Amino acid sequence: MTTTATMIHEEIAAPPRALRSNSTAKSLAAQNGDDIELPTILTSTESRSSSPKHPDPSHISTAKTPAIRQKAHIQFFALCYSIFLAGWNDGTTGPLLPTIQRFYHVGFAVVSILFICNCVGFISGAALNVFLTDKFGFGKTIVLGSICQTIGYAVQAPAPPFPVLALGYVINGFGISLQDAQANGFVASLQENAAAKMGILHAAYGGGALISPLVATHFASQKHWSFHFLCSCAIAFTNTILLVWVFRFKTQNEALAEIGEASTETDESQQSKYSQIWKTKNVHLLAAFILVYVGVEVTTGGWIVTYIIQERGGGPSSGYISSGFFGGLTVGRLALLWVNKTVGERRVIWLYSILAIALELTIWFVPSLIGNAVAVSIIGVLLGPMYPIVMNYAGWILPGWLLTGAIGWIAGFGQAGSAILPFLTGMLASKFGIHTLQPLLVAMMALMIGLWWLVPPVQRRTE
Repeated sequence: MTTTATMIHEEIAAPPRALRSNSTAKSLAAQNGDDIELPTILTSTESRSSSPKHPDPSHISTAKTPAIRQKAHIQFFALCYSIFLAGWNDGTTGPLLPTIQRFYHVGFAVVSILFICNCVGFISGAALNVFLTDKFGFGKTIVLGSICQTIGYAVQAPAPPFPVLALGYVINGFGISLQDAQANGFVASLQENAAAKMGILHAAYGGGALISPLVATHFASQKHWSFHFLCSCAIAFTNTILLVWVFRFKTQNEALAEIGEASTETDESQQSKYSQIWKTKNVHLLAAFILVYVGVEVTTGGWIVTYIIQERGGGPSSGYISSGFFGGLTVGRLALLWVNKTVGERRVIWLYSILAIALELTIWFVPSLIGNAVAVSIIGVLLGPMYPIVMNYAGWILPGWLLTGAIGWIAGFGQAGSAILPFLTGMLASKFGIHTLQPLLVAMMALMIGLWWLVPPVQRRTE
């Protein structure tokens, strides 16, 4: 009796990721937006014992040898390094924008095309990710993404004509999109500590976005400012070598098997993955939320430097404020893990959004250089946990065989926000001035609250 109660307690405490081990009908119900009642799923002891694909994480952890755990740590580090490069890329543009404008003699509207080009690459990667993964597998696809990122930086390094510079952003976006989808899909498929690992994975993104503006701000004041992309190219090349060495072009199931993890659920449907993803309402709701979220994140990190310089009289060192924002992003993804767990992943996003709006209003109405810089950093802390929470949420409500493709689409389509909002900011700034940045950000954060309300909850059993 005590053993049975303990088993039930352990399964209740485990994240809803185990839902993917149930029947295909329940998975498809989840992808159509129906609430998942955990009590219904867990009441049958027989159904629990008949799900060998997804054993209890506590049993997985005890079965792992030190060698397997070391291999798991190495795999996870390689994925974190890959996502670090995505953050590095996103943190680069903001501090370089004023320099790019002066070098190419272009205004706000034209320089904003760089965000559009990056977005084109992201969406192209998201659209091809399912095809490439099915044809070549996880290991080859993520390496292809890293190679594309390296090529993109090599194109940008010599400060080519502006159209060629923009082409580099397209290639970068394509490569990062593939890596982002593969890394998130891999971590979301893990059975052990997936929520914490997802937070750490995206803290690595914040780390890259924190360090990159420091380096970019230095190069922005130099004659050879584009050599920042040369440094980026070298780092991206080391990423390619690491991914090849760690994963050796293996499929995701092969890589998971190496670390004692169960393989992902197989597809029992006759429909193509593209068709299933397109018909899944939850995928599009999460993608819409990520679109606005990424737009707010990139717009803040990209345009806040220009805002501080023109509206608050900041100097050349204002580029470090962008580092403060992305540094806050990193801190939030690690330090607030316990808050996410205590408050609940669904409710905590509303809490963070409301607090971020309040701080954004202080930047809008309080003309203090130091106060605004501090507020920007705290906003980064509050926004930080949202992306990994959404990726974990996708792992809980989407069937396993669609997870990598769906996350690729969510992340890729979401990156449209990294183009739409910064481009819109540039257009508004060109016509009305950069002071339009703050009301736009407040409106987008309010929209995030509404979109998250539309995402169906994952109901958990309470004792």
